[in-house]
Amino acid sequence: ALAVVFRPDGKQIAVATLDGHISFWDPHQATQTGSIEGRHDLAMGRRDLDLVTAKHTAKGKSFTTLCYSADGESILAGGRSKFVCIYNIQEQILIKKFEISCNHSLDAMEQFLDRRKMTEFGSLALIDEGVGDEEGTAISLPGVRRGDMSSRNFKPEVRVTSLQFAPTGQGWAATTTEGLLVYSLDRGLVFDPFDLDVDVTPQSVRKALSAGSFSTALILSFRLNEKQVIQEVLESIPHSHIEIVSRSLAEVYVLKTLDFVAAMLESSCHLHFYLLWAHQLLLLHGPSLKARSASILPLIRNLQRSTQKRHDEVAKL
Repeated sequence: ALAVVFRPDGKQIAVATLDGHISFWDPHQATQTGSIEGRHDLAMGRRDLDLVTAKHTAKGKSFTTLCYSADGESILAGGRSKFVCIYNIQEQILIKKFEISCNHSLDAMEQFLDRRKMTEFGSLALIDEGVGDEEGTAISLPGVRRGDMSSRNFKPEVRVTSLQFAPTGQGWAATTTEGLLVYSLDRGLVFDPFDLDVDVTPQSVRKALSAGSFSTALILSFRLNEKQVIQEVLESIPHSHIEIVSRSLAEVYVLKTLDFVAAMLESSCHLHFYLLWAHQLLLLHGPSLKARSASILPLIRNLQRSTQKRHDEVAKL
């Protein structure tokens, strides 16, 4: 067995074995209740060192990490492959297969190797560049014991080392060769910081806000780039300070504030508050924005569309 996990309710065990199967067991009766053959779903690639095709290599491959969903109806499986599979346990079928990487600088990404690079000494991809004299690359002959035996050409192999479902069942995370990957059905959880630093945290944003440093808090919130934090900061700034804060913002944060205000105008109940923000930003930074009107035209159109939409809604009352 390569991986063993309990279902959240403790009434089932999933076991990944060397033959590429995932078997399910009743821990109380010690009987097998089901099995999934997942070897073909792994779709193993061929490494530069492999002397056989990917099809034959896949016969010895299997899943190395498993994770149940919160409701116990699905299971995630991954291993030495660029794919993560999610199966329905009751039906024992593949629901979806996720490709975690398209980075061809990693090993085992290709199903077939280029035969033009295969020589009697092995694959040309394994030869270190820059080794040897100026005329070309030196290839050590069989039996030679002298010279530089170190290798400076290393390609990490694509693989998944661990999987975990979110407690809500709306997302899952995987640790892979390229780092931590997070998949989620909630688009609001996308973390895309701007000019992030170790000191930029939600706690530091709220600390600046409570100290009355509204400009600093707003700038930090945009650097953190979390919608809920930005909204919290903007709506905590008194309307009497909007002009002062707007005047102190650099141009890059003026554009980010305008973009956020345009998005909030479509759905927020604080219509007058966000209109004040848009008015002050355009009034105070109008000349600099006009100088680059061509590049910010989509932003201005978005702001105009949001304002017109709310105007039409109010006009119907």
